Amino acid sequence: MNASMLSYILLSCVLLSVQAQKCQVNEIIRYTNHLLNESPLSCPCSETAASPCSCLPIPEPGHELACFVDGTGYMLEKNLASNSVLRRLNRSFQTQLDRNLCESLARGQKCQYNTKGNVRTFLNEILKTYQAIKKKRV
Repeated sequence: MNASMLSYILLSCVLLSVQAQKCQVNEIIRYTNHLLNESPLSCPCSETAASPCSCLPIPEPGHELACFVDGTGYMLEKNLASNSVLRRLNRSFQTQLDRNLCESLARGQKCQYNTKGNVRTFLNEILKTYQAIKKKRV
């Protein structure tokens, strides 16, 4: 391996690490796990009910942040989970979206999705997304 290849690899690792820090990966994983432990229901989503069975957007790749902002905002509005943790999570997503801190998750300010899921499915989607970022960082 030559010196330029080694420099490229090191730079790539540093950039991935910086990207993961900007995305507040560990904080979001911790908040999401807390909410998942608090929310035992996994009922099918219902468009008419303001309950843990409400339907939340499961984002298309690249539109995660906008959908996570919308979904956590809806959960806050309907009091579907612990407000303090959910408020912090929503604020983190909004900051990341506004400042374009997680470029791979934010292709636009509008949530685009093909499916919806219940609160548990939505939270699992957040967890899966940020665990993938964390895994790339290591």
